Amino acid sequence: MPDPTPVAPWPRFAVFGAGAVGGYYGALLARAGVPVVLIGRPAHVQAMRERGLRLQTATFDETIAVQADTDPAAVTGADVVLVCVKSGDTEAAAAALRPHLGPDTAVLSLQNGVDNAERLGRVLGRPVVPVVVYVAAGLEGPGHVRHHGRGELVLAPFAQADRVQAALAHAGVPTTVSDAVPHALWTKLVVNCAYNALSAITARPYGWLWAQAGVPEMLRHVVRECVAVAAADGIALGADALDADVARIATGMATQISSTARDLLRGHPTEIDHLNGYVVSRARAHGLSAPVNHALLTLVHLLEQGRGA
Repeated sequence: MPDPTPVAPWPRFAVFGAGAVGGYYGALLARAGVPVVLIGRPAHVQAMRERGLRLQTATFDETIAVQADTDPAAVTGADVVLVCVKSGDTEAAAAALRPHLGPDTAVLSLQNGVDNAERLGRVLGRPVVPVVVYVAAGLEGPGHVRHHGRGELVLAPFAQADRVQAALAHAGVPTTVSDAVPHALWTKLVVNCAYNALSAITARPYGWLWAQAGVPEMLRHVVRECVAVAAADGIALGADALDADVARIATGMATQISSTARDLLRGHPTEIDHLNGYVVSRARAHGLSAPVNHALLTLVHLLEQGRGA
């Protein structure tokens, strides 16, 4: 259960892009009595308004009353906005939010990839806080989020960090504030580059992939290409440590398929251009090559075209 210790007033939250990840954190905040509005797609919002948001976890299965809206103007008055849209929607999200943000509103990017906070900030004309998100959650249907594991957040430092961290802790969300967020975002990106595309191409979970001949060696090549590109961007990563992370994912999340796989199966656009595609783009910018990442990127693009994503 959330921490029952009363601390008031909590900052007012808005979740922009309340799908699986945004819905998970928004539901936990609402469950703990922290004021929050979830802004999402019409069918999802309608279901939440009519029935509440069903959140299934390993420890509870509850339907939580939430405030939900489809209008970006619903962020008006929020102290904190959690941006949880897909990476390809970043600029559009910023443009939709910009007229409705207060001068002191903290904007946090809870997105895949390493450059979304910067991209949001360029459109908003203000700093955006990058956040590393470690959660496995899926949207099972309108008004229904299933949590598969983890849930920690790592926030870059910002003025309101203490209040935001306290509210999230009250909601049962493990949260730390760290200067090492750029390094952590790159580390997460490398793991995503290793598994997301390959899981999407095969429609198979991580454990199955790791058990196939040649896959561990292939993933080591992905890791080393990413490490070289990160180094050129000024981020020092350890290839051996990342190899170990990739191996642990195979056992710790053996039955999980990637978000890229789920997007393909549903005929939705993927975030591949902001995962393997980002590595390929940055490699070109530095005069490097990333052939394995390029192959994975190309294959996912072909599947997107074939399935009409």
